[in-house]
Amino acid sequence: MADYLVEDTVKCSECGSRKLNRDETRGEIVCEDCGLVLEDNVIDQGAEWRVFSPEQGDQRARTGAPMTVMLHDKGLSTDIDWQNKDYSGKAISSRYRSQFYRMRKWQKRSRVSNATERNLAMALAELDRMASRLDLPKSIREAAAVNYKKAVEARLIRGRSIEGVAAASLYAACRQCNNPRTLDEIGEASRTGRKEIGRTYRFMVRELKMKIPPTKPEDYIPRFCSGLHLDAEVQSKAYELIAAAQEKELTSGRGPTGIAASIIYIASVLCGKRRTQREVAEVAGVTEVTIRNRYKELIQNLNIELEI
Repeated sequence: MADYLVEDTVKCSECGSRKLNRDETRGEIVCEDCGLVLEDNVIDQGAEWRVFSPEQGDQRARTGAPMTVMLHDKGLSTDIDWQNKDYSGKAISSRYRSQFYRMRKWQKRSRVSNATERNLAMALAELDRMASRLDLPKSIREAAAVNYKKAVEARLIRGRSIEGVAAASLYAACRQCNNPRTLDEIGEASRTGRKEIGRTYRFMVRELKMKIPPTKPEDYIPRFCSGLHLDAEVQSKAYELIAAAQEKELTSGRGPTGIAASIIYIASVLCGKRRTQREVAEVAGVTEVTIRNRYKELIQNLNIELEI
């Protein structure tokens, strides 16, 4: 067999044709025009077993789960299952259960060998809990885990609670991934207060020199509309109003959540799918007074007529 890859064979060496047929059963590559056998005894790169269902394929896989930054050891260590069953699913006899109990206990201890790994294990578990409560995607969870590990490497954890640094890392990750959450939302999901999260976040940004983009009103539109059960028509109208407001510099110096809430209120009225100011305020986490002040400024400067 030739010493080059099969994928490198792109044309026939006899007639120059590129119509090649790979026969998996015979292990040959044959030219369809002249019939020349270009390769024989081709190695099958697939598995040597037959699979009749997806479950069988998962059971016969040679590798485990991929590496992840959501675990302190990146998921590279092994784990002894808590169920007292062997590889074939049969129950382990009572004679060996105590032995497996001791092995399982020492295996858990060996995964966390020092204080740093113990800190990471606790913090990443807290991050996953908060992200699950906020229904955040995997990308944000991984970004938050990376932020926390950078804080550990820079020794920023001393004198601060694990929950506070983890919450600040998650808040920063939300802004980095253009899916911002307010400090109040992060505070409700965590075991710390809003002030501590904000103070720790500013400290991390300064010490780690993180480049966090400022939040924009349009970043909140999809989430607020989803919470109010508004369709794509209202979202599209809200984006148009935000673009018009930004052209006239009506959003500068204003809170992005207040601007987004008032824009959604105006868009819902214009599209005939009105939501009350109280409903919008509850979803956006702002007061009704803020919405009234912002929407009055917007309708006056954008020359919008509303039938309230």
